[in-house]
Amino acid sequence: MVKPAGIREYGRANLISVNTNDPLFKDIKTGTQVWMSHADTITTIPSGYEITGSTADVEVGAYHIIGENTWGIQFHPEVYHTMDGTQILKNFVVGICQCSQNWTPDSFVDSTVEKLKEKLGDDKVILGLSGGVDSTVAAFLLHKAIGKKLTCIFVDNGLLRKNEFNKVLESYLGLGLNIVGVDASNRFLDQLEGVSDPETKRKIIGRVFIEVFDTEAKKVNDVKWLAQGTIYPDVIESVSVNGPSATIKSHHNVGGLPEEMHLEVVEPLRLLFKDEVRRVGHALGLPDFIIKRHPFPGPGLAIRLLGKMTREKLQILKEADDIFIEGLKKHGLYDSVWQAGVILLPVQSVGVMGDERTYENAVVLRAVSSTDGMTADWSHLPYEFLGLISNEIINKVKGINRVVYDISSKPPSTIEWE
Repeated sequence: MVKPAGIREYGRANLISVNTNDPLFKDIKTGTQVWMSHADTITTIPSGYEITGSTADVEVGAYHIIGENTWGIQFHPEVYHTMDGTQILKNFVVGICQCSQNWTPDSFVDSTVEKLKEKLGDDKVILGLSGGVDSTVAAFLLHKAIGKKLTCIFVDNGLLRKNEFNKVLESYLGLGLNIVGVDASNRFLDQLEGVSDPETKRKIIGRVFIEVFDTEAKKVNDVKWLAQGTIYPDVIESVSVNGPSATIKSHHNVGGLPEEMHLEVVEPLRLLFKDEVRRVGHALGLPDFIIKRHPFPGPGLAIRLLGKMTREKLQILKEADDIFIEGLKKHGLYDSVWQAGVILLPVQSVGVMGDERTYENAVVLRAVSSTDGMTADWSHLPYEFLGLISNEIINKVKGINRVVYDISSKPPSTIEWE
């Protein structure tokens, strides 16, 4: 029987008891950390079931049906913060299912390139290049398969980081891709002006993004495909797939295209997690400045500017964000963080600057550690660093008088605030 839990579990938990004689928990020690995300619990199990793992708050944290190769677990073994999750999955896939471990980044590149050649043939493809890891790896897989028949389009939606449009274009010089840069920033920002609802922001960005691509697609004769750097977390969090998973957010990389575009979608990374995408990037020989780049949300800074969108607020956010990101790089902390950014809050607070009272904006610094984006923990950045960044933002960015640091994990929070 399943009922709402008296105590919800989100984030860290520990298995205080583990049946190590069960093949699923072979070589798993009692006390191992697991990652939970649930507000319900199993209160009783049928006869013929046995409990194989418990936490302090959940007795039936894992079970096995006696006489069957059937197991159930309450926690997420596939995420980074379940410390022995890889071993549990190996016990199941290799030990119980007798499957072989033959996936490697190199084998994925070889098999994917061959599949792309077969699927696309001589067709022309356009790809939305963001400068991030996912779209870049997707671009190079396609380039390896079809060469110059791929046209990469990098759209400036006005929601990128400070000077990012020019920096990204410059970074791809000499890498061999066929790239077109499109400055559509005013088109996006005009549509977003005054919009507050985060889902409305996402839908506007998605719609305008498709409109821009439709225009650019018509400039490439006989283009038939739109390629995207969609990865598995995008799919899980955007649409309910293979079961009753809740849709957490809409995302303009998934969910299909308007029929009038007459383009089919190809997503070579759709079943990979972020850490796997990076391994594929290494196999392709991509430089570290691309592979190690932090993830950045598709809707950009629009979902880090809470409340009404205005150009003035967006500029304030860009300046604060630039100080934070460049500070991480300067102090050797960038590579130890999985994703970071600044959130501009729709509130103002009282402050004192010199002899004057101020009533200005507050911002949140957000930095997390993760490997796949499905779970994340807040990064324990040094206090001294956070103090320096706070002072620099307040001193240099007019309109901000308060800086706070987000110490929530995913779950129960998300990495982004909107």
